[in-house]
Amino acid sequence: MFDRGKNIDAVSKLPTPKRDTEMRQVWRHLRRNRLAMVGLAMLVVFVLSAVFAPLITPYDPVQIDFSSAYQAPSSENILGADWLGRDNFSRILYGSRISLLIGFISVAIGMVIGVPVGALSGYYGGKFDLLIQRIIDILIAFPGILLAIVVVTILGTGVENVMIAVGIASVPIYTRLVRGSVLSVKEQGYVSAAKALGIGDARIILRHIMPNSMGPIIVQSTFQIATAILWAAGLGFLGLGAQAPDPEWGRMLSDGRQYIRTAHHLTTYPGLAIFFMVLGFNLIGDGMRDALDPRSRRHR
Repeated sequence: MFDRGKNIDAVSKLPTPKRDTEMRQVWRHLRRNRLAMVGLAMLVVFVLSAVFAPLITPYDPVQIDFSSAYQAPSSENILGADWLGRDNFSRILYGSRISLLIGFISVAIGMVIGVPVGALSGYYGGKFDLLIQRIIDILIAFPGILLAIVVVTILGTGVENVMIAVGIASVPIYTRLVRGSVLSVKEQGYVSAAKALGIGDARIILRHIMPNSMGPIIVQSTFQIATAILWAAGLGFLGLGAQAPDPEWGRMLSDGRQYIRTAHHLTTYPGLAIFFMVLGFNLIGDGMRDALDPRSRRHR
């Protein structure tokens, strides 16, 4: 005889399938992208090297030893030594700390300013949007590195001012990107429904619009960190970034360029460090762009 109660109890005891969250889907598709995984591996190596640099490096990065000046790569100095006898390997590892710090902090500055301004500009529109976009047009008219040079020239040299300069140069990028995303999302039905229910603008922006605009922001941030590292290296090369004796990669390139014929390792290895770190972020950015795009996920 059919016992409805027992069947309900039996069904309730069955294991319920776990909901496949959005982040789990993104990670699954990102993991299938081999180039993205190569980029992730590069970045893990750089981050671990930066964190554990004091345990890995055999020498102090600012320790002078004239007996080792211009030494080529050897068992004592695996990447050689500079004109002051400072170990090149130690300086590159400690330089990764400066480059990563500038990359993350400057992008955070650009996001903190650019994301709210872009969200308000896209949501409210009208004269406010027109004013903001004309200001952004003026800033975008300057190449990013040139704008950063102008800002750091005003503020002065140093790592902290480089972070601020690169961050300010990133603001127009985030403002324009977020504005476009908000213009698209605010036309969705659930936003109109929230307005009809009398929900405030601040809550609509924070709870409904911004969470659905995060994909492009995450992807752009990955690329922007790579760009910030390049800009910081350029400023360091011009003498506007980190100052001696700080082991910053752009500064190392600038100091070693006059010895490129006789001691090429002074420029080769810092240049390769910049190349691989920027490549790692770009590969991750490409993978994140595909993983966060539902259309790309359907074709995989």
